[in-house]
Amino acid sequence: MAEMIDKRARAALFRARLAEAMAARGESQSALARRLGVDRSTLSALLAPGTRLPNAQLAADCAMALGVTADWLLGLADRAEPVAELLAQAVTFTPAPRALFDDTIFGWHRAAAGFKVRHVPATLPDMLKTRAVVEWEYRDPLGASAPQAIAAFEAQLQHLRAARSDYEIALPLHELQAFTEGSGYWHGLPAEARRAQLDHLIRLAEELYPGLRLYLFDGRRQWSAPVTVFGPALAVLYLGRDYIAFRDPAQVARIGAHFDWLVREAPTGARDTPAVLRSLRATLG
Repeated sequence: MAEMIDKRARAALFRARLAEAMAARGESQSALARRLGVDRSTLSALLAPGTRLPNAQLAADCAMALGVTADWLLGLADRAEPVAELLAQAVTFTPAPRALFDDTIFGWHRAAAGFKVRHVPATLPDMLKTRAVVEWEYRDPLGASAPQAIAAFEAQLQHLRAARSDYEIALPLHELQAFTEGSGYWHGLPAEARRAQLDHLIRLAEELYPGLRLYLFDGRRQWSAPVTVFGPALAVLYLGRDYIAFRDPAQVARIGAHFDWLVREAPTGARDTPAVLRSLRATLG
C-alpha cells in the first residue's frame, strides 16, 4: 500500500515539482497562467508557502502544459515523464543495414566498454570472422564500397579489442556444423576459407579466454533470436531490417536472463569449445 502523505508535505512537494517543471521548460508564471487560462494570482498562490493544492482539473492542465504527469506533480509517482514518452524511450527501432558494424552498432559497443557484452549472432559472430569470410558474405550487399567498409570494420575491431570488454557469445552447434559442411547459408564458401575460419576461431577461443567465452548450445533443445546485451543498460534484438533496442532495466535484465539460460543449459562450455572446433576442423582435412 502506498504511504499516505500529510497535506502540508504534499503541498510542499507539489510546489517544488511545479517550480522544477517550469524551470525545465523555461516557463514563467505569467506565460503558464496564460496557457492555463487562469489568473496569475492563482498560480502564485500555488507556488507560495502553505497548504494550497490545485483541484483535479488544474493539476491535469499544469501537467499537460509542462509535459509531465499529474501523479508526479502531486507526489504519487517518481517519474515525471508521461507513460507514452517513457515507453518511447524504453523501446526504439533503428534501421539495420545489410552491412558490417554500422555507426549505431559500433556506438553501442563503445558505450558498453568495460562491461560484459553477451551476444547471440545471426550466423557466425562478425567480430570473429576472417577477412575472406567477410568478403565472401558482404561483397554483394556492399558493392563497390566493400574494400573501404571492410577496412573500416577491421579498424573498429581493433578499437573494441582495446576496450577490454568481457565478451560472451552463444551460438547453436548446428550453425557451426553447417559452416563446416558449406551447406545452407554457407553454400558456395570455398573449403579453404572455411578451414582458415575454423583455425581462426580455435586460436581466438584459446588465446582470448576468459575475456572471450564462446558457448555452443543444442538448437534442438534451445533456441534464440539474434540478440546482444550491452552491459546493464541496453539489449538489442535483431529483426533483419531493424534493431529493437530495449533500455528499461527490467527488460534488459529479462533478456540477460535468457542469455544466461542458453549458457547454463549449453552442453559445451567455453573451456570445451576449442576441442569441438578442432573435431569439426578435422573433417575438412
